[in-house]
Amino acid sequence: MSTEAVSSRPRAQIVAPVQRDGYYWLRSFTAGGVAGCCAKSTVAPLDRIKILLQAQNPHYKHLGVLATLKAVPKKEGFLGLYKGNGAMMIRIFPYGAIQFMAFDNYKKFLRTQLGISGHIHRLMAGSMAARLAFQVTGFHQYTGIRHAFQTIYMKEGGILGFYRGLTPTIIGMAPYAGFSFFTFETLKTLGLTHFSELLGKPSLDNPDVLVLKTHVNLLCGGVAGAIAQTISYPLDVARRRMQLGTSLPDYDNSLSKTLKHVYSQYGARRGLYRGLSLNYIRCVPSQAVAFTTYEFMKQILHLN
Repeated sequence: MSTEAVSSRPRAQIVAPVQRDGYYWLRSFTAGGVAGCCAKSTVAPLDRIKILLQAQNPHYKHLGVLATLKAVPKKEGFLGLYKGNGAMMIRIFPYGAIQFMAFDNYKKFLRTQLGISGHIHRLMAGSMAARLAFQVTGFHQYTGIRHAFQTIYMKEGGILGFYRGLTPTIIGMAPYAGFSFFTFETLKTLGLTHFSELLGKPSLDNPDVLVLKTHVNLLCGGVAGAIAQTISYPLDVARRRMQLGTSLPDYDNSLSKTLKHVYSQYGARRGLYRGLSLNYIRCVPSQAVAFTTYEFMKQILHLN
């Protein structure tokens, strides 16, 4: 991910590509997966709150972000904040692994051109995770991952039931991933090029290579996440509602109709951008941890 610099140089320079052995792709995949899981686990409670607010859950729709964050542990216990997180990890590890690995290798292969990650969302696991997270204790439609799988398959059109939200997911993929990586890479390149002595430090696996200091990495990742989330947020709202499917009384399987319905019923601020303030709170630590963990794993696994 990082733009590295040779420490003996006064200005940052891109070093020659790493000599790749047979395990390079596995190490890169592992680094990305660990980064994704660490990032998601950090903000799992906020993700649960975001899903409840986005989908207008009847038990919490009258509450704001902070009020919901306080109400969930009281109504469902502390672990209620992590409902659906186990299923989410099944989706996040390959998602993060492919996302980081793809972008990193595209960038190394196409040095002068931005590469957008070519990942495919694990929609089946993601759909089940969203539905489990949407439920409230005492009002369960699904008892767990296996039951959610069986119910969706039997009652919602077979295998197609797992692909609700595919259209907004695909449409939202390019701007989110593109702006996230683009912003991070731009900030990192500027930092190592113009302020290498102040912002850089020697890489753990190669002292002759400079990488950004940890706190700078965290800051760059947070800014990148905030910008990307702002651009793609309405599509994320539509995707969540489409994935929840029959769990919602006003469900529609069309992206355009879902967006129009949310806007007409709730407006822009309380509909298309409902929960955005929470997203700002969660995306900063999430993306910060993701990028920083991946940079650290690259050094540990000798990927620089």
